[in-house]
Amino acid sequence: MIPTRSEAFEILKKYTKNEALLRHALAVEGCMRHFAALYGEDAELWGVCGLLHDIDYELYPSEHCKKAPELLRAENVDETIIRAVVSHGYAIAVDVEPLSSMEKTLYAIDELTGLITACAIMRPSKSVSDLELKSVKKKYKVLNFAAGVDRAVIERGAEMLCKDIDFLIGECILGMRACAEAIGL
Repeated sequence: MIPTRSEAFEILKKYTKNEALLRHALAVEGCMRHFAALYGEDAELWGVCGLLHDIDYELYPSEHCKKAPELLRAENVDETIIRAVVSHGYAIAVDVEPLSSMEKTLYAIDELTGLITACAIMRPSKSVSDLELKSVKKKYKVLNFAAGVDRAVIERGAEMLCKDIDFLIGECILGMRACAEAIGL
């Protein structure tokens, strides 16, 4: 089954209680919906993927992307979503390579939403509404800023999508602006 957005959010909340992780899922959802619209794809499907991408992270951090199939199959979630969720951990936790446009986009933007969140929090406004590409690019180059964000993953994702980093950052900012209230930015 491909869950509705509401059903997916309930599934997410069943396995994720941490507010920061919930906000991250919402940020990734917003970006996935934005990119789906750009590519003429199914924004509902892409959004659900974004919501559920870290379904196993809070309960099973050392088995991230490995426990997700079990949890999602228990909820009767479609295999298309399961594969996308697993593949976002490619070359980090699993060897399932992102193949579809949806999978590659999820892989590329997951880490990037964390960097953009960190940049927004540092602004006087604490918002993505006035965050600009040049500000994020400047912080992107400072490796000890948001040190947990793996820039190599973002760069591999950009290569997979045949897009440059500026494009990804700019579009992620727009995607996060669309869900700014939900993510507290």
